[in-house]
Amino acid sequence: MENGGGDLEAKIEMLLNVEKQMRQAGEIAGTRKAVTDIMQLCFEAGAWKTLNEQIVLISKRRGQLKQAVQSMVQQAMQYIDQTPDIDTKIELIQTLNSVSAGKIYVEIERARLIKKLAKIKEEQGLIAEAADLMQEVAVETFGAMAKTEKIAFILEQVRLCLDRQDYVRAQILSRKISTRVFEADTSKEKKKPKESESLIEEPPADIPSLLELKRIYYELMIRYHAHSNDYLEICRSYKSIYEIPSVKEDPAQWIPVLRKICWYLVLSPHDPMQSSLLNSTLEDKNLSEIPDFKLLLKQLVTMEVIQWTALWGTFKNEFENEKNMLGGSLDEKAAESLKLRVIEHNILVVSKYYARITLKRLADLLCLTIQEAEKHLSEMVVSKALIAKIDRPMGVICFQSAKDSNDILNLWSTNLEKLLDLVEKSCHQIHKETMVHKAALSLKS
Repeated sequence: MENGGGDLEAKIEMLLNVEKQMRQAGEIAGTRKAVTDIMQLCFEAGAWKTLNEQIVLISKRRGQLKQAVQSMVQQAMQYIDQTPDIDTKIELIQTLNSVSAGKIYVEIERARLIKKLAKIKEEQGLIAEAADLMQEVAVETFGAMAKTEKIAFILEQVRLCLDRQDYVRAQILSRKISTRVFEADTSKEKKKPKESESLIEEPPADIPSLLELKRIYYELMIRYHAHSNDYLEICRSYKSIYEIPSVKEDPAQWIPVLRKICWYLVLSPHDPMQSSLLNSTLEDKNLSEIPDFKLLLKQLVTMEVIQWTALWGTFKNEFENEKNMLGGSLDEKAAESLKLRVIEHNILVVSKYYARITLKRLADLLCLTIQEAEKHLSEMVVSKALIAKIDRPMGVICFQSAKDSNDILNLWSTNLEKLLDLVEKSCHQIHKETMVHKAALSLKS
């Protein structure tokens, strides 16, 4: 409620005259004090409408000093959380936002104002509006903003895009954050800041630490990759969370994360990256704490055919009980992917042991029909996971790759060289034996 109208207006008028004199004299400190006093008067009187009017008036005064506008915006921002109702709060934020728009010296304040407004919109259920507001600000260009605050702001942009299911924009925004920034060693003592670094503002108290931001970033990446069922990228994100010291020190945190790493490794298609992650995970000493998962991963690296029914019977309960999966729990689609990964593993095992095999025998080994076995084999050949040729009239699969004419000639040349070396050695040995026998005969005679 606004009160003390006449008295307040007289005091404001007097302070405006003081502000004009100081501004025209170029007195930064005096102008700044007059402006902040006006803000304080309006706040103490509860005259929120007058406060908004004075903010706009002061910012538009001829030759207004940058320092005065900056102090005014910073002072008014302190009153946002003390507004009597949500409408007054939104009106004050919008007034400050319009005043700070296009002014580089209050760009950080504007970013913080937009973040507050976006939070209000989100609480009102207007996710799309909140996301559009946040995308207006490109904090990566703000030189004076602290690194952690920049990352937190971009992560908030990514989260809102994921909430509104705008996955393309979420990916674009996430690429503004380099993962190398999370690898900085925060345990080392801070060096004396350079002159350029001393201009960087301290982040607000509610901004998380770099390691907390790392966890938030990878949790958002899990949500993004879950949309496209990119199991390997989800696994890599969990692996990065697992490497955070605070997670690795607490078994209550790392055991669920390690379980998820194992599941998504098994669900990932076979490729060099997946094999590398699989072997590095198997070497992890912590895996002995969850022996069932160690057994599951060992089955994948062992060159033996896996019986799907036996595997599913062993791990079905574990699979279905895996709750609180970030990006969605393991559903029926994941179960189908698991069966597909087992089939692919079995085909790779068969290709290692057989040069030629009939389709019927392959189908028996995979516990599939001939048509299904042929379909899965063809898909693996198309994805270049292995090399194979199918003679459909004969029903025979050949796993040997067709050799290039140059390779055949090189092989023939190598074999010929080996043969000639062998002949030469044999001749040498015969000659040696002959000489020995001749010497023995001459001694007898």
